[in-house]
Amino acid sequence: MASQSQGIHQLLQAERRAKDKLEEAKKRKVKRIKQAKEEAMVEIDQYRMQTDKEFRMKQSKVMGSQSDLSEEMEEQTLEKIKDLRANYSKYMESMLSQLLNTVCDVKPEIHANYRATN
Repeated sequence: MASQSQGIHQLLQAERRAKDKLEEAKKRKVKRIKQAKEEAMVEIDQYRMQTDKEFRMKQSKVMGSQSDLSEEMEEQTLEKIKDLRANYSKYMESMLSQLLNTVCDVKPEIHANYRATN
């Protein structure tokens, strides 16, 4: 009987050790899953920050080029206005004198389609 109770005792100890090992393995598994989750979150945050940074760079490049284009158009418009004013000042006198000569110097002529009646 003593050997039988000793065998049962050994079986119970082996069962307890197996149960302890199982619990320890479950704890390690839970710990590893938590660690993997944390690592994934860090990776996701890094990826999100990188894509945000790229988006902001592209956005600033596009918006920056639009403002540059606007400034360039403004400069061209001011240059064109300056040229038009310079041409106005340059040719105003000659055009005014040509207009006055045309209007004031009337040279009466007979129209080419006029038929003289006897």
